[in-house]
Amino acid sequence: MIAHDVHLRIGSLLFEGVDQIDLTGPFEVLSRIPNSTYRIYGKTLEPVRDIKGLRLTPDATLADAPPLDVLHVPGGFGQEALMEDAEVLDWIRAQAAGACRIFSVCTGALICGAAGLLRGRRATTHWASFHLLPFFGAVPVNERVVVDGSYVFAAGVTAGIDGALRLAAELRGDDAAQAIQLYMAYAPEPPFDSGTPETAPPEILQQSRQATRAITAQREETARRVAARLGVVVAAD
Repeated sequence: MIAHDVHLRIGSLLFEGVDQIDLTGPFEVLSRIPNSTYRIYGKTLEPVRDIKGLRLTPDATLADAPPLDVLHVPGGFGQEALMEDAEVLDWIRAQAAGACRIFSVCTGALICGAAGLLRGRRATTHWASFHLLPFFGAVPVNERVVVDGSYVFAAGVTAGIDGALRLAAELRGDDAAQAIQLYMAYAPEPPFDSGTPETAPPEILQQSRQATRAITAQREETARRVAARLGVVVAAD
C-alpha cells in the first residue's frame, strides 16, 4: 500500500478503436482513489471513437503527460494500430519505468507486450488473444486478474473493473477499495453463466470465435513481427 499522504498521478491511454469499457470501467474505480489525480492521454487532443462509435476526448496529449504513478493501458480493436507505433510504445516504456503500478485491460496487454514489458511476466488478456501472450515473452495465466510485481493484468473487458478494484486495494488498502465498490453498487449477478470459454455453451463459443477470427488472425501476424523484433522465440505448436 502507498502512504495515504502521497498524491498519486493516474493516467489512461486513449486511442481510436479502444473498447470503451476497458477505459470507462476502470475509470469508475481509478477516478475515485483517494488523494489522486486522474487524466486521460492521447496522441492528440482530437476526440476518438470506441469500437462501437462512442466519442471520447483526452484531457491532454502524451507529450504533455507528467511522470505517472499509475499507467492504465486499455485494449480494443484499435490496439492493432499501436503495436508498431514508436511514439506510443516509447511513451509507454518511459511511463512504465517510473510508475509504481502498470495496469493493462484486455488486449492492452498486447500493447504492453509490444513495448517489451511482458518478458518473463505472468499475464492475462482477452480469451480470444490469450494464446498470443508467449509471442511477447509472457507466461499466460488463465485468470480474471493476474498480479506480477508492480503489474496488474485484467482479462477481457469487464475484468477491468475487478482489476481496478484490486489495484485500488494495493494503492490505498482494502477499506478504500471496498468503499469504491459499494459506491458503484458493484455486485454483479449475470443472468447467464456464459462469460468464459469454459462456461459458455459450445455453439455460442463457436459463434464468438468465428466473429473474432479476422482480428485474431491479424493480431497473430502482428504478434509474430513483434516477437521477431524483440528476439522472442516461441515454441511451435
